Amino acid sequence: MKVYKFGGASVKDAEGVRNISQLLVNECTEPLVIVISAMGKTTNMLEKVVNDYYSNNSPNLDEVKFYHYSILEELFDKSHSIFDDVNNLFVEIEWAIEDTPTSTYAYEYDQIVSVGELLSTKIVSAFLDQEGFVNTWIDARDIIRTDNTYRNARVDWQLTKYNIAKYISNSEVFLTQGFIGCTTENFTTTLGREGSDFTAAILGFALDAEEVTIWKDVDGMLNADPRYFDDAKLLNQLSFAEAIELAYFGAKVIHPKTIQPLKEKNISLRIKSFLNPKEEGTVIFEDAEMEPFLPSFIIKENQILISISANDLSFIVEDHLSYIFSLLAKYGLGINMMQNSAVSFSVCVDNDSQKILDLISDLKEDFKVQYNDQLTLCTIRHYDQAAIDKVVDEKNILLEQKSRQTIQFVFSN
Repeated sequence: MKVYKFGGASVKDAEGVRNISQLLVNECTEPLVIVISAMGKTTNMLEKVVNDYYSNNSPNLDEVKFYHYSILEELFDKSHSIFDDVNNLFVEIEWAIEDTPTSTYAYEYDQIVSVGELLSTKIVSAFLDQEGFVNTWIDARDIIRTDNTYRNARVDWQLTKYNIAKYISNSEVFLTQGFIGCTTENFTTTLGREGSDFTAAILGFALDAEEVTIWKDVDGMLNADPRYFDDAKLLNQLSFAEAIELAYFGAKVIHPKTIQPLKEKNISLRIKSFLNPKEEGTVIFEDAEMEPFLPSFIIKENQILISISANDLSFIVEDHLSYIFSLLAKYGLGINMMQNSAVSFSVCVDNDSQKILDLISDLKEDFKVQYNDQLTLCTIRHYDQAAIDKVVDEKNILLEQKSRQTIQFVFSN
């Protein structure tokens, strides 16, 4: 058994769907489970619908409807039943947004945004059938059981493993959605942004898969983002531990939650390009030596550096830090870098404007607060002096932190 996951970029248009079909014909060996994300920027479009709905701002589906029907018209004859299937899914959203919201934003978000994955998988499954690639469509909400933490649901592993064994056999091709699950009360949940990778890992874990492959629009995992470094190189292999470190510091090729269930059963994770499927890509497994061994660069933009000190210049001690951490947790702000001295504590976080304003307002009740925004955080794993020079040259460095394997810089743009 293998698990293939295709992201939104791979099915963003009719040509992408055709390419996936051809790739599967060439690459597939049964049994196989295929996990597919929402098409293109559908999640963003549906998020706008949710925001308009929750703010009573006349939500409409025109953009997302036009996008999907345009793809349908390129792939199918207008008499095909897929048009009815897609229309029924849009009707579900229209019914949901007819009345005023009755629950939390997170709940309404999951009920609406999850339809993006249902749309994409219905379309891809129907096209594969049309092309003679037989597959069984499965609603992920029948197999992925979660709690009711909407927008970032936690998996009930015992129930999920039971459901997967019930619905998925070891003898054919199945196709399902990434990103979504369901509570025991039958309310739709989502697993967090980029959670489709996590879905593939859940399935791989439950099925004792031979390998999980994530198909991307890049050749594999690179040691740097080519948007910032024109000499970025492909990493042929690396260990789970190294992949977890890179994901933790912000590498976007792999969702952080994806790695742990695969590591537990030592199921290899491969990252390949759907544009160049014959290339080997990057393989991640337990005992892998990083090859080639190179410094890895991770860039995070739109950062804010907040420096906190006591109003009376007293020491920043454990009680102060505990309270500061509790506020960061309260506003859901993950720490990207932190450093403390005797009288101050500095923390670098993503600049989520509303959350930051609320955090700073709370902090100012007890502390002196200074901050700089529009910053960039660069993390270098396995650094050497040449790697450092490449980053810091002519930069205004505001904060630096170094350990044996990792160095981080916060600098102004």
